[in-house]
Amino acid sequence: MTLLILGGTGTLGRQIVRKALENGFQVRCIVRNKRAANFLKEWGAELVYGDLTFPETLPLSFQGVTAIIDASTTKSEDNTELINVDWYGKLILMELSKYVRVQRFIFLSILNSENYPYITLMQMKFGIEKLLKNSGIPFTIFKYAGFFQALISQYAIPILEQKPLLITLESPTISYIDTQDAAFFCIKSLSIKETKNKILYTGSSQAWKSGEIISLCEKLSGQKAKTQLVSIFLLKVVRQITGAFEWSLKISDRLAFIEVLNNTENFIPAIEYTYKILEIKPKEVLELDFYFREYFEMMLNTLENLNGGQIRNRKTSII
Repeated sequence: MTLLILGGTGTLGRQIVRKALENGFQVRCIVRNKRAANFLKEWGAELVYGDLTFPETLPLSFQGVTAIIDASTTKSEDNTELINVDWYGKLILMELSKYVRVQRFIFLSILNSENYPYITLMQMKFGIEKLLKNSGIPFTIFKYAGFFQALISQYAIPILEQKPLLITLESPTISYIDTQDAAFFCIKSLSIKETKNKILYTGSSQAWKSGEIISLCEKLSGQKAKTQLVSIFLLKVVRQITGAFEWSLKISDRLAFIEVLNNTENFIPAIEYTYKILEIKPKEVLELDFYFREYFEMMLNTLENLNGGQIRNRKTSII
């Protein structure tokens, strides 16, 4: 089976490429910069140039393809580029997938994207979900609430560097997942026929509130977090004001994401069905506390070596 992967150089995409190769798939990756993606070639993947904003570069990549995993999402703050990649680019992918009759199209989306049409990325993700479900293409959609790796920059690093954290009094319960486990879910779904034309919610078995994550980081780092409280109401007002000005759209979207991650809606995904259909036991999936423990041990050991043991002594005295 030849597997075509988009977004293979991303945090999640590279894990998908690795898992696919480990499981014996022939892997082809569409990339814009072959030099930056050379590590994928070293792993054993075939690299083919392609750009979602230039449809004419894509057809050759689809020759002989059996399945496709779309892990691509633009990181640009320019809404025009985002729409070109995450909307028009994905429409082209679906048309090409129809033409070559792929056996499966795996699309990676965001949990509750249908509830936030004022966030451009959410709007694009949900729009593609709807079109894919009605396209006639055999599909599997994975919806994520968030990844462990993103929590490092969101919580761990600010606490280590004693930078302020923006939090709200209201906090959802979110089930995050490690990108290696998310990649494992994707690849395993290709061999299970019951995942065809299904929407699967993914996460680890334990969900976390932001305050609980902060407390965990404080315990493991030995440092007190500097937090700044802000109300959901204030975030909504600021978002509406900044959204009225073209120059501040990126500010508006950032505030909107903060609002999403901190509102009172329950973000615990219905992962029990996903575990069941993929025949995965909860204990096989990495949990956040173990992931953070390994991270802080590595960081504190590094800092200890650089500072002659001062960091470790400070941690011991605080705990």
